[in-house]
Amino acid sequence: MTDRTPTARDLARETVRTRIIDAARARLTDEGPAQLSLRAVARDVGMVSSALYRYFPSRDDLLTALLVQDYDELGAAVEAADAAHDRSDVGGRWMAACRAIRTWSLAHPGDFALLYGSPVPGYAAPQETIVPATRVVLVLVRTVIDAMDGGDTPPSSIVPPPAPVGSVVDGAVAYIRSRGISEDTPAEAVMRTLMAWTAVYGTVSFELFGHYVGSVGDHERYFDLVAERLAADIGFAAAAAPAGARPASASA
Repeated sequence: MTDRTPTARDLARETVRTRIIDAARARLTDEGPAQLSLRAVARDVGMVSSALYRYFPSRDDLLTALLVQDYDELGAAVEAADAAHDRSDVGGRWMAACRAIRTWSLAHPGDFALLYGSPVPGYAAPQETIVPATRVVLVLVRTVIDAMDGGDTPPSSIVPPPAPVGSVVDGAVAYIRSRGISEDTPAEAVMRTLMAWTAVYGTVSFELFGHYVGSVGDHERYFDLVAERLAADIGFAAAAAPAGARPASASA
């Protein structure tokens, strides 16, 4: 059974919906997620608020659409960066994925704030945001699993943790297995990926919101060095390229 061919009405509706989302993303940058107002967005696209409600019945519906689009854009950028390297090149994949996260985030600061900033008061992201939200971390965990399977360095080179992970990340392990990443996902790979994921986004957040002022001069080089050291902590080599020799990062 083939998909129905979009009608002129369908296409017109999608065009208006895109305009609304674009206007909302602009307001995210100017005002922040917590201040997002359907009435203000309606004014930006030249609509009365009652007409906008036909596309997004509530602010929460618009926030959900923004989250899904943003997560998918970021996920696609990171997946493309990862795919540009041979699977065995875990160090190259790691650096490319981390750089793609930073590149997209710097280009979309308002969207980054929506995804990883303070929660929007009164809003709880629904189930439909989970799959888009995990696209990035699944790329990272695949790389870590491949490294532990002997991509760049033998598994014996992985420094053991101070204590076994146990059941603390069982939820993440179960989700990764449900997505077909690995039937026997090592809990240690998940633990180390979550630690590194947190550090990558924390580094980007500090740069975006000015917390490195007076401490870090070259933000790009600093980020590369952080990503390199995170890989080393996990147990594989991911050397940062010298300035002027860095490959172009993927961007949305």
